Amino acid sequence: MNLAIRDVRFNLGRFLLTAVGLGLLLMIVMGTGGIYKGIEEDAVLLIDELDADLWIVQGDTRGPFAELSRLPANVEDRARTVPGVADARRFVTHTVQREHQGRSVRISIVGLSWPDDRGEWLPIVSGRTIAQGHYEMVADITLGLGVGEDVTLGKDTYRVVGITKNMISSGGDGLAFMSIADSQAIQFDAAGEATRLERAARRGRAENDEITRSQPGMLERANMPANKNPAFGSPMVSAILVNLKSGVDIEIVRSVMSGWADVTVYSGEQQRQLLLQGPVDRARRQIGLFRVLLVAISAIIMSLILYTMTLDKIHDIALLKLMGAKDRVILGLVLQEAFLLGGIAYVLAYFIGKRLFPFFPRRVIVTPDMLVWLAFAVMVICIVGSALGIRKAMSVEPNEVLS
Repeated sequence: MNLAIRDVRFNLGRFLLTAVGLGLLLMIVMGTGGIYKGIEEDAVLLIDELDADLWIVQGDTRGPFAELSRLPANVEDRARTVPGVADARRFVTHTVQREHQGRSVRISIVGLSWPDDRGEWLPIVSGRTIAQGHYEMVADITLGLGVGEDVTLGKDTYRVVGITKNMISSGGDGLAFMSIADSQAIQFDAAGEATRLERAARRGRAENDEITRSQPGMLERANMPANKNPAFGSPMVSAILVNLKSGVDIEIVRSVMSGWADVTVYSGEQQRQLLLQGPVDRARRQIGLFRVLLVAISAIIMSLILYTMTLDKIHDIALLKLMGAKDRVILGLVLQEAFLLGGIAYVLAYFIGKRLFPFFPRRVIVTPDMLVWLAFAVMVICIVGSALGIRKAMSVEPNEVLS
């Protein structure tokens, strides 16, 4: 006869209600750990997917994910000339927030180096990759856009031709992929009046310049669009991604590029660590601390629950001792109930979380090692939490059965 099972059956309703409450608490602990992991995975997801050996960014900056990075697009041509470089491509990223069909949509735009990069590496779940250099985009499913839907960004309308899954920026915004030309058109878009005023100011400065007085024909260039005016450079990009030939020492190539005074060069792993230690570090530490506090709270609550359950059995424990029951029988009663409560709560936490986590705003990633860690934590909590109950049970005198 198992005393713990008999006691649970006698108080089944209260025991199951307690297990459900503790299970919900453990689900929050599991979810907090999953959010912690999700923030980390989302932060480095794009870096891992792009799989570049070297990142060339604006000089004295930490790259486009940590801060603003702007460098001339012709750095791509410069990088291709370095011995050992297999490929170099431009990279642009920025975030916009627009109204679409009556709702606010926040999009993290990534420019693909068309036509070399058409987005074949993207995890497409519906539709296709971009097939032309303008007015097509691939959007993540979290943006709530469908294949064939038109989205107005800037002065142009872009058609969604493909849907990805789990392509999230470090800030939790869904990613949208399009050609670099389109991404730059959106990034540098300005209202018509702002463009007119800028050209008028440009012309005013040119009229006061000596060279335009001697060559009046040059004054007309002030009215030209910036992208058609030879006096202005091409739009800037966020970074240049470099892939090396097989067997080439990455440090040798990096040392050559680091000699360029206008850029800073990072390896893919360095860019990854800069991101983890920069923009997402504070959020990761805060959630990690919150997770530790939840585990401590769970241990305290379980201790109180087991202590209360032991107090309810004081008369029964005294009777068992009066009948000659050994201490290990009493110890087993309390511990078995603790492990049974923790086991049921753990199973409930897993299955409830599996149903609810997909509806969370941020991605929740629960890995097998996280489940093992939580199971171990629950076991420790059961042992530590039952300590008060065990101490009380061991101190019960047989003659208390008469009180």
